[in-house]
Amino acid sequence: MANVTDLQTKYSRLAQEYSKLRAQNQVLKKAVVDEQATSTSLKEQVKQRDQSLRKQEQEMDSLSFRNQQLAKRVELLQEELTACETKGKKAKNKGDSPSHHGVRTQSVFDEDLQKKIEENERLHIQFYEADELHKKQEAEMRAQLEELERDSQHHQAIVDGLTIKYTEIIERLQSDKARLEVKTQTLEKEGKVCRLRTEECQQQLRRCQSELNRQLKQSSSVIQEKVPFHDTKFSDYNCLNVPAHNRRHQLKARDVAGQALSFIQDLVAGLLNFHSYTEQRVHIYPLDSSIEPISPLNQKFSQYLHENAVYVRPLEDSFLQLHQSITEDTVTVLETVDKLKNFSDNFSSYTNFLQKLLPYQLKSLEEECQTPLCTTALAAKNQELQNDVKRVTAVFDKLQSYINLLTLPSVRPDGMPQSSNSAVFTQLSACLHSLNDAVKEMSKHYNQKASLEQELPTASQKLFTTTECLLGSLGSLTNSTGKIATFFSNNLDFFTSSAYSPRGSTASLNPLQAETMLSNKKKAASYIDILQKPRPESIPYREALSNRQVLTSSTESREGLTQQVQQSQEKIARLEQEKEHWLLEAQLGKVRLEKENQRISDLEAQLAMALGAGQNARTSTLTQNHEEVEASAAKETMCTSLVGMLCTVPAAEHVGDEESREQLIKTHYMTRVRELTTQLQVSDSKAVHFHSECRALAKRLAIAEKSRDAGRDEMKRASQNITHLQDELSTTKRSYEDQLSMMSDHLCSMNETLSKQREEIDTLKLGNKANSKKNKSR
Repeated sequence: MANVTDLQTKYSRLAQEYSKLRAQNQVLKKAVVDEQATSTSLKEQVKQRDQSLRKQEQEMDSLSFRNQQLAKRVELLQEELTACETKGKKAKNKGDSPSHHGVRTQSVFDEDLQKKIEENERLHIQFYEADELHKKQEAEMRAQLEELERDSQHHQAIVDGLTIKYTEIIERLQSDKARLEVKTQTLEKEGKVCRLRTEECQQQLRRCQSELNRQLKQSSSVIQEKVPFHDTKFSDYNCLNVPAHNRRHQLKARDVAGQALSFIQDLVAGLLNFHSYTEQRVHIYPLDSSIEPISPLNQKFSQYLHENAVYVRPLEDSFLQLHQSITEDTVTVLETVDKLKNFSDNFSSYTNFLQKLLPYQLKSLEEECQTPLCTTALAAKNQELQNDVKRVTAVFDKLQSYINLLTLPSVRPDGMPQSSNSAVFTQLSACLHSLNDAVKEMSKHYNQKASLEQELPTASQKLFTTTECLLGSLGSLTNSTGKIATFFSNNLDFFTSSAYSPRGSTASLNPLQAETMLSNKKKAASYIDILQKPRPESIPYREALSNRQVLTSSTESREGLTQQVQQSQEKIARLEQEKEHWLLEAQLGKVRLEKENQRISDLEAQLAMALGAGQNARTSTLTQNHEEVEASAAKETMCTSLVGMLCTVPAAEHVGDEESREQLIKTHYMTRVRELTTQLQVSDSKAVHFHSECRALAKRLAIAEKSRDAGRDEMKRASQNITHLQDELSTTKRSYEDQLSMMSDHLCSMNETLSKQREEIDTLKLGNKANSKKNKSR
């Protein structure tokens, strides 16, 4: 049944791990799908940006073409203007009739045209600068886009590797699940058989309980009728007034001790991790021991922390001994629990160890505050941690005093009255709750300190990992102390109740009464066993007298009877030897019969081959064979071998019966030895197979946990990279939008200026045409 429970616990653990990995696989699948969606969206955004860039380039080309057209028109207009000026000069030379007003307007037009030409040159320069800036920004954006595409391809490769790895893990876990399902089916079959057995046992228990109740009623009625004396006046001096054995109390105490042992094991594991990671942190911060030597104080502190297992491990071992000492057949009270003293001594040594560590821990925190990069907030957190360490050490010291008080009744029965036990248990429960609160506060302050240390520029990755491990050990310590406190408060009524007390007295149970109780229990059990045996029927007195005479007469012939018994035993042994001898003889007879049958078949074959010969030859051969058989039968002799005596028949063509007998015995025992060796080898191979399978399962579990941790780290890094890429994408998008808005505004302003220039040129053309017409009319 223990193997069945172990297999069930292993299967439940594997099922839990499988469910965890399955849930993590779902999360990873979702993350992969989200990453693919984000990558597709990024590709679409890149395509849209390319399209918008192409549109902007087309617009720039169209604007440059339009600008060239406008420049050509301006040149044409300038040529026309120069032609008009030449014509006007010729007209002046021909006649002095042109008015002074026309000259003035022409000079105004010339100034405006010069201004427009300068403005056009300035706009050309600005347009060239904007074009160069746009090309430079476009090249930078393309480089960033290529880098982002490379990062996305790298992340896609990482995601593909993770999916392949986790698919392999899932396939392996599915195969393990199938194998475990087969095991569970076999275990369920065994469980059904066990249930049937338990039902049968329960039925037998009911029958036994009914029989015991009947016998109890009968014995109680006999006691009430025949034993009227009850000495309960002086209960302190009456050693016969022993309480009854409480089996339910023992089972409850065993169960409570088992639960407390599991909590103590969790507490011991948390304390070991906490001290070990504190030692690693001392070697890393504030000075890294791999780069420069740490201070002598931290060296001494690290040396003391390295010895933590010597003080922490005995707590678990001593409590395990205490749990093993509590059985169903013992009396468990404070006066009889001797193993509690060992646990108290080990707890006292651990408390002294904490007192020895306290000044070094406080000095180490002060040394961290003296570092140049330590901020005021970090110094305040170190001060709070100093207070937390002092509080935790004080609570452990208080727990030690209460546990020492609980060990007094087992050392000195008159050391502590029973009425004060409940007060000690109540104070111990309150002290456990205060320990949980102190550990919670220390864990909270360590978390805040770790968040502040991450902002330091000199903090390394090794410090971050060590701090995370230290925070994990503090979390396990918080959980274990909380469980111990709630467990103790829930079972406080059981601890304070008095399960064993003499009748008519409130005094505590002493060890002498406990021994008397156990001896009475054994006597009662033996008496009940005697009662359950079938009792012979009563015999009349005269018949008993006659039987007594027969017995007294038969005692005289006891020696004769013993001799007869010895002779009969020797005869039985001799008959058993003869039986074995005749069994071997029967086997040899079977062998000889097979040989004779073989020889007869050979002779019949020879006869069948010689059927062509005459009847005389056949008869002569038959008579000759018959004579040979008779001669061989006449020559039978008695021979002895290693096993016994055997009648053999010598033959020239066959092996002797003695050798065949020895050979048969040898083959029999060799086959038996072979069977036993094969069974032994099969059992050894099964054991080795199961051992290797268990080791493989443990290795797979460790590999799965490592791969799970690595997957978590990779997922964290991937998520960080994704957030970084999203931030970069948002910044690039924002810069693109700003640049596009600026370009659109610039293009709008350029269009407005060009439209104004076109209007001015049109007005100038109209003015020139009007002037030319006036000149012609004049």
